[in-house]
Order: sequence, then C-alpha cells, then structure tokens
Amino acid sequence: MAVGPYSQGIIAGNLVFTAGEIPVNPADGSVPENIEDQTRQAIENVFAVLRAAGVEKNGIVSVTVYLKDIEDFPKVNRIYAECFEEPFPARACIAAAALPKDVGIMISAIGVKN
Repeated sequence: MAVGPYSQGIIAGNLVFTAGEIPVNPADGSVPENIEDQTRQAIENVFAVLRAAGVEKNGIVSVTVYLKDIEDFPKVNRIYAECFEEPFPARACIAAAALPKDVGIMISAIGVKN
C-alpha cells in the first residue's frame, strides 16, 4: 500500500527493487502495535511486492531496515531470523529519526527474479 507518489517495486532487468515497505496491513490499513508484529507485517509486505514481480524468498539478495528506535534491534533481529532462511540476504540497519505514519520500522529489499 503506497502512501505517496511512488512505485512499491520496480523491475530493472532481472532485479526487483522495493520501496520502503511500512507495516500497514493492505487489507484494512491497520498498523500493528508492537515492534515484533510491525516487523512481521513489513517483511510480509516486502515478500508480497517481490512475489508479484517473480522473486521468491531465496531470490532476495539485499535488505535495508530502518528503525525509529535502534533499541528495538534485538527484537527485530529475532523476527527477521524467523522470516528469512540461510544464506541470509546482505543487510543494513539504519536508525531513522522518523518514519511515515509514525511506524517503528520500514524495510526495503532487492531481489533477483527466478
């Protein structure tokens, strides 16, 4: 669910680049309360955009995580490890002063089409 004038994903050759996906449930627009559930929703949103473009989980090569509160990193890391499989994608985590809709997390990814 885009919250501005941008594409949720762009295909460039065999690569797919997602926008920053926030934890908004596409069915009803709700945002989970806690960072664990926000992380799960943001990851599922990334997976959905990539799947729509022909990228499966094992085709994700890079992930960037933006956190409003870097103290949430251990909780986010635990959920991330549950959602992805080895070999894990390359990843960066960035502390952000603020995120759209005042959420706690935003995730973008790059995938290779299968």
